[in-house]
Amino acid sequence: MDYRKLGQTGIEVTNICLGTMTWGQQNTEEEGHAQMDYALDRGINFFDTAEMYAVPPRPETQGSTETIIGTWFAERKNRDKIILATKVSGRNPQLAWPRDSGDGTKLDKANIHEAVEKSLKRLQTDYIDLYQLHWPDRPMNLFGGLNYKHIEAETVPIEETLDVLNGLVKEGKIRFVGLSNETPWGVSKFLAAADNKALPRVASIQNVYNLVSRAFEVGLSEFALRDQVGLLAYSPLAQGYLTGKYRNGKLPEGARKTLFNRLQRYEGPGAERAINSYLDLAERKRLDPAQLAIKFCDTRPFVTSTIIGATSMEQLKIDIDAFDLPWSDELEDEIHALHLEQPTPCP
Repeated sequence: MDYRKLGQTGIEVTNICLGTMTWGQQNTEEEGHAQMDYALDRGINFFDTAEMYAVPPRPETQGSTETIIGTWFAERKNRDKIILATKVSGRNPQLAWPRDSGDGTKLDKANIHEAVEKSLKRLQTDYIDLYQLHWPDRPMNLFGGLNYKHIEAETVPIEETLDVLNGLVKEGKIRFVGLSNETPWGVSKFLAAADNKALPRVASIQNVYNLVSRAFEVGLSEFALRDQVGLLAYSPLAQGYLTGKYRNGKLPEGARKTLFNRLQRYEGPGAERAINSYLDLAERKRLDPAQLAIKFCDTRPFVTSTIIGATSMEQLKIDIDAFDLPWSDELEDEIHALHLEQPTPCP
């Protein structure tokens, strides 16, 4: 197991982070507990969740994932063994159910305080190690958008959000702060606010990153390396497409696309050709395609930890074993050549 520094926090996390977003919808509490037991036995010390999980978000399941983690902590008495990350939802007037007011989510004092208190209660802990902003408060073209369209709208200033988080750090309810689904502009503003006003410095950026979604490399990777705001790479398997299970129109029973039909990010122009090229490469190299995709993320110098998620123990074991896969210059060159032919078809 490889341990890497989490920004400038002084703590180290495993290069494998256990993702949890299926627990409470596709996975039961018992299955979630079994995954955490196995991950801890394999040496993983880093878990990631969010107030909005399980996914897809619904009023009936919102918070269920944190609740499952909380019952595991209560039963195992091992909170001190885990670096725990969760997230507060950014602005979305349509997300009425997470807040008592019913007015939707945003990153101001009232919303963040309510979110923290509810997360702490569900997680059955008195502190969160890494508290991340799930998405920005400002209008953004996120989750598959490629272009930027400037929209003037009400937004909570970054300095105000950081000041609220600073208060929670002082109270001991959160230890460190992170971003998610953020842009280079946003990261630069958060870093500047921290430096200029003695506010908490962001430790990490949790963004999508995989073989067919490499936009992080343009702009954000430099922040990760120069400013020590490393990437927590989510969706390393492109929501399952890079395993090959959806190839040629397959819809496996119990798979996320089969259940929810929410994977359009990986179904745009050029996506199928690019995905198939990496599946073919894995076949030529006699490698498991999921392990190839995960190990690719792990070998990037700007990645602090790669977030893996599974709905079965078999999948989880395959994913964790991927980090032991040897990586060669030849493999790197072949992936680079494929990327040049079809760069980031699934932003």
